[in-house]
Amino acid sequence: MGARIVGQAVVIVVGVRVSGEKCVLGVDVASSESQQFWLKFCRSLLARGLKGVQLVISDAHVGLK
Repeated sequence: MGARIVGQAVVIVVGVRVSGEKCVLGVDVASSESQQFWLKFCRSLLARGLKGVQLVISDAHVGLK
């Protein structure tokens, strides 16, 4: 059949409004969480109007540092 399993990173960015409402701001799939991936992903969020970031919670992935 030729089927195989391939590991992928799924990144989901969730924002929280002052009111407490949660909003999905972005979703992307990548073969790795490289620095290049994170740079492109964060720039895409900025291009869509993201501003005023007050807190970031992550797993301290090397590509994000």
